[in-house]
Amino acid sequence: MPKMDENRAPYHVKAPGSSGSSVHLPGRGSFPRVDDHLVVPELTRDEIIGGRRIEASPAHPPHATRHHKLDYVIGALVAPGYQAATDLLTRHDQDSDFASDVCIFKDGVDPATSTRYLEEIAFEVVSEQNERYVAEKALRMYRRGVRRIFTIWIKGRRVCEWSPESQSWRPLDAGSQIEDPCLVTPLAVAALLDAVAADKAVVEALDAKDNPALRQREATAEARGRTKGVAESILKVLETRGLAVSERQREEILGCQDPDRLGRWLSRAVRASSMDEILSES
Repeated sequence: MPKMDENRAPYHVKAPGSSGSSVHLPGRGSFPRVDDHLVVPELTRDEIIGGRRIEASPAHPPHATRHHKLDYVIGALVAPGYQAATDLLTRHDQDSDFASDVCIFKDGVDPATSTRYLEEIAFEVVSEQNERYVAEKALRMYRRGVRRIFTIWIKGRRVCEWSPESQSWRPLDAGSQIEDPCLVTPLAVAALLDAVAADKAVVEALDAKDNPALRQREATAEARGRTKGVAESILKVLETRGLAVSERQREEILGCQDPDRLGRWLSRAVRASSMDEILSES
């Protein structure tokens, strides 16, 4: 998890990773390109916030496991035309270069900057960081153009959204939903806090995306339901007619998954005089 060292010297904004170029964004002023980094991605744990070095340290289980669950849920809910990323390093302003835990951004190239699109939604898992530090990140992300910023606070089990009006965190009710064009279905706030709710959110998202694997499972389940219904009808007819059915024969009928064979057995069950005649393949 990120740790701020107030005693470390400010980071030079003309660091090797930065070209110093900027783009003008209407209504928001000039900003560096999102991939014009102050630090070198993949080769350092450092992030830069307001010119200060932040060490993005490995996380302890409460933070790491919640981060994993966040990846799991958000990855499933991303709408077509968008993609999700974990720890995506973004140059948020002249002296800030840091990553959110999970974010969503548009596919393709932003014509205004000739680079990837800025993230539209960002999520932070908060464990040991103080609120001032997290709020500073949110403020800089919002100024850069990130539309919505959410935090999952491990202590207190709460989810909040950044309020640009009050410049503070607004708690979200656990029974509420997050609706956004980036999401294929509304995201239940509870899914960010509870494993069962997370699984439910993922299944609903896959259903909304018409996932082929899910559709195949549904079709298989429906087919099994139909064959089971026919098998039970055969046994009901035999019971009504008073024909004795052995346990082996009952298992054979109930275990059959061939619709054509079950259809033949059902037709014979109405008029046959013995089980051998019904189950015969001749």
